Amino acid sequence: MNRIPLANRAIALPLIGLLAAWLSFMGATLANLYVPQPQYGPNGNVFFKEEIFQVAPYLFLLGIAAVAVSSLLAQGLAIKAREQSQDSSSLARAAHRFSTLGIIVGLAGGAIFAIGNFLGAFNSYAGRSESAFLRIFSVYVPILLATGLVVYVLLAAFVFRHDESTNTDGVKQKMSEAQKALGLGYAVPILATAVAIIFGLGVYDVTRTNLQVWVWVIIIAIVAAGVVWGTRFAAKAKSAKAAPPKPRTALAAGAANLNLVLSIIFGSVVTIMAFAFGTDAISKLQTWPQPPINCEGVDCATEPIITGPTWNWFIQELAPAKVLLLLAVVGIYVTITERNKESK
Repeated sequence: MNRIPLANRAIALPLIGLLAAWLSFMGATLANLYVPQPQYGPNGNVFFKEEIFQVAPYLFLLGIAAVAVSSLLAQGLAIKAREQSQDSSSLARAAHRFSTLGIIVGLAGGAIFAIGNFLGAFNSYAGRSESAFLRIFSVYVPILLATGLVVYVLLAAFVFRHDESTNTDGVKQKMSEAQKALGLGYAVPILATAVAIIFGLGVYDVTRTNLQVWVWVIIIAIVAAGVVWGTRFAAKAKSAKAAPPKPRTALAAGAANLNLVLSIIFGSVVTIMAFAFGTDAISKLQTWPQPPINCEGVDCATEPIITGPTWNWFIQELAPAKVLLLLAVVGIYVTITERNKESK
């Protein structure tokens, strides 16, 4: 194995991970075929024959992890190859870019997997079990594992780099304050989103009903707090003085850019949600009366009834929309000011 050049190994590793991912995905697809399908009773009620532990989510996650981890290992080999060639090898540079692409694909796959599990958990016709044990290991644990995978690969690939772990005398470097802030700048928004997802699922499982608007407000508030704190940590790392000979301001700028993108997405989505919830709240003031069953000799035309706003309507329907809009305004303002704060 050592006879194979580092750059070649760096290119081969993500491809091996891709093969492993394909096998895992095919296994997950096969496992899904054995999941008992829902049965429907005479009155249309749905029920499941039996509760089983589903291995498909873990196989899907295993495939994603294979791509991400193999690409992460390949990045280390590519960096060593560039160092050995003093950055003169085009193959080593290509291997570095290729391994970074594999890492990005793995990170995107992990994020999509976690969000997909979150959204799919609300579908009671997707094999959802009533057992708390099976529910935890079918939904919650895969989301936590995916979050851990994304955070680990992200930090290992872009913060605690392979080429920056030791000093010139071979002694392992201690983590600086800027490095800590940099890691938190990347990790905090992701962890906050995971906490918000787990909270939403917990409320859904306890109440067995669709999430109320106020629950969505709390979820958005948790995500907003994560983005704001992530922006603060990224700004702290960006404003720190780089320790020679290897400045870290580029990585800090990457964390700041990550949180900038997250803040833009957050502001856009939450603003749209605020307008949508507000419009829906206003529309609920209009109700349609139930038409008569037999329209013979009776005017079946109905007119909508506009009811006046009440405190109950304001608190349950309109207030959440206003709070969401306030979260969007404050979140955008804080992230912009924190990002562009003058360093002291």
